[in-house]
Amino acid sequence: MSPTIIYIIAGYLLLLLLVYFIQERFIFKPEKLRADFVFRYDQPFSELFFEPAPGVRINGLHFTVAEPKGILLYFHGNTRSIKGWGKFARDFTRYGYEVVMIDYRGFGKSTGKRSESQLMHDAQFVYDSLTAVHPENHILVYGRSIGSGFAAKLASDNHPRYLILDAPYYSFARVVKRFLPILPLRWVLRYHLRTDLWIRKVQCHTYILHGTKDRLIPIRHSEHLQALNPRRITLIRITGGRHNNLPSFPEYHAFIRDILQE
Repeated sequence: MSPTIIYIIAGYLLLLLLVYFIQERFIFKPEKLRADFVFRYDQPFSELFFEPAPGVRINGLHFTVAEPKGILLYFHGNTRSIKGWGKFARDFTRYGYEVVMIDYRGFGKSTGKRSESQLMHDAQFVYDSLTAVHPENHILVYGRSIGSGFAAKLASDNHPRYLILDAPYYSFARVVKRFLPILPLRWVLRYHLRTDLWIRKVQCHTYILHGTKDRLIPIRHSEHLQALNPRRITLIRITGGRHNNLPSFPEYHAFIRDILQE
């Protein structure tokens, strides 16, 4: 074997090791908050803490309304913390729904080592905490971008009223493959997030909102998800919408209003 081929193989193996061990730096972009950070919003809310495992604390916000029609559990995207995502609670509280929004491990004030199974466990723990005080048919699950996988898994294992997905992916591996097609993702990727498998088991109606000009997660991901169960999945196309700007479109708010008022 020539030295050139040996160098190429060694370089490729080194790339695999780097991707395996540092991939979280590319997948998650958390904003960390001090333990004494004080949240401030112009609507009623309280701060929550969940303890799904020893030494783990999941921080959340509970936005409240008078005489709620239900409660929405919100899983945000892969950046920032609930400090910034909290402003989107108004998209749901204005229609009479309370909102619980949590930070993943390592985001905001939340603590604990991350893995796909641990994040799923945290989501189920929070959901179980809600069902302890709310009828399950009053609970809606909402997942935005990377949070859509957690939301779909949760809905597949439980019976919320609705599942709402904002710019979801067919599977996380399919997203990564667009940018790293030469890697054996089955062996290297530690987050697979198989929305395509979980959504088949969801019994409630699913609403998907996706921008037609989303370049990070193209709308074909949502089209393929809808094709898996077209009778129970409604795909709502936001014309001209990109990955991070759907709330800037009046159509987005009109569809959210229609979903919540059904």
